[in-house]
Amino acid sequence: MRKRLLMSDQTLFRDIDVFEIDYIPEFFNYRESQLDELAYHIQLALEGGRALSAICRGLPGTGKTTSVLRIFSELEQTTQRVMPIYVNCQTDRTKYTVYSRIYAAIFGHAPARTGISIKSLLDAIGGALQRQQKSLIVCLDDANLLHYNNTLGDVINTLLRLHQDYPGARVGVFATLSDMDLDLITELNRWVISPFCPSEIYFPPYDAEEIREILRDRIQIGLYPGVFSGSMLDSIVERTMESGDVRVGLDLVKRAVLNAERAARTEIAEEDVAVAYDQAKHIHLAYSIRALSADERLLLRRIAELSQEEAGPLVSGAIYGRVEETPKVGYTVFSRQLRKLDSLRLVDLIRVQAGGRTSEVALRYEPEKVVQVCGKRGTAGE
Repeated sequence: MRKRLLMSDQTLFRDIDVFEIDYIPEFFNYRESQLDELAYHIQLALEGGRALSAICRGLPGTGKTTSVLRIFSELEQTTQRVMPIYVNCQTDRTKYTVYSRIYAAIFGHAPARTGISIKSLLDAIGGALQRQQKSLIVCLDDANLLHYNNTLGDVINTLLRLHQDYPGARVGVFATLSDMDLDLITELNRWVISPFCPSEIYFPPYDAEEIREILRDRIQIGLYPGVFSGSMLDSIVERTMESGDVRVGLDLVKRAVLNAERAARTEIAEEDVAVAYDQAKHIHLAYSIRALSADERLLLRRIAELSQEEAGPLVSGAIYGRVEETPKVGYTVFSRQLRKLDSLRLVDLIRVQAGGRTSEVALRYEPEKVVQVCGKRGTAGE
């Protein structure tokens, strides 16, 4: 007789780590050309020089971070002449925290929490590179978030000009961007672009068949046979395509399996997928909002409130006139905040003809949930 129920000490996972966002697969399909481009940019560092800088551009969940981490992993296994360092700009959003992350990677421990200036951090970093005669490659992941904070140009310029104070210090920068409208060549100061001179590596969205193959590969590695039927995988793929982010699909698979385990089933049912999708939507909302400043959360909350109040589409100019901030930010800062909300996939910006920079702003989540997660208005400016 076929077994349909799990015992309390049984699991459907063969390797749950396969479904974590920081998992680096042994076989990384559909990004071979991008990996080849990254390897090309690193070649000079392998020969004792400075790596070429690059911009990895693509929507969230298109393999940018995994590709960089895959190349960095190969570097660490191949040579000690190159030091690759990954910086997550969702958590490290100031110059000090970026340099602290680099310092920690070089010295094996974080700098003291107080009494250490940025100059002291840079002196330590530059001196170490000079002594060790290593090439440094820094990946600024989600670098657009640093740009919205007016920090990116200073960070790139400082790193790439480190050799001026520390001859022999060789640094290259990879920047991943999720904002498809952000043109760093025109946005950054020419004094930054001069040493940066990045090539652009494009990461197109995965199509439905590619997402299906990626999820199928992870399921085969991470789950025991027979847990996922073809129809349940199709259901996951359909929901993943709504977001365009393959990480959503991986999270849905993991949550659907956990739901089946809770019900002591050995196969995934449609209800497991449906509940997982409802859970995942709100988890991703909360995670994205954590990357916002207090003023940005206030703006998102106001957009959600106006979405509840207005019958028609919201227009950026009208939103700007109704955001309650003291002192009120200029329109340029407001536009930058909107673009950040768009890059984090909290809203969709739809360009309209009238007014030049005017856009329609469409909230991607239920307004009530956004208001709840953003918190009280009074906390935004604290």
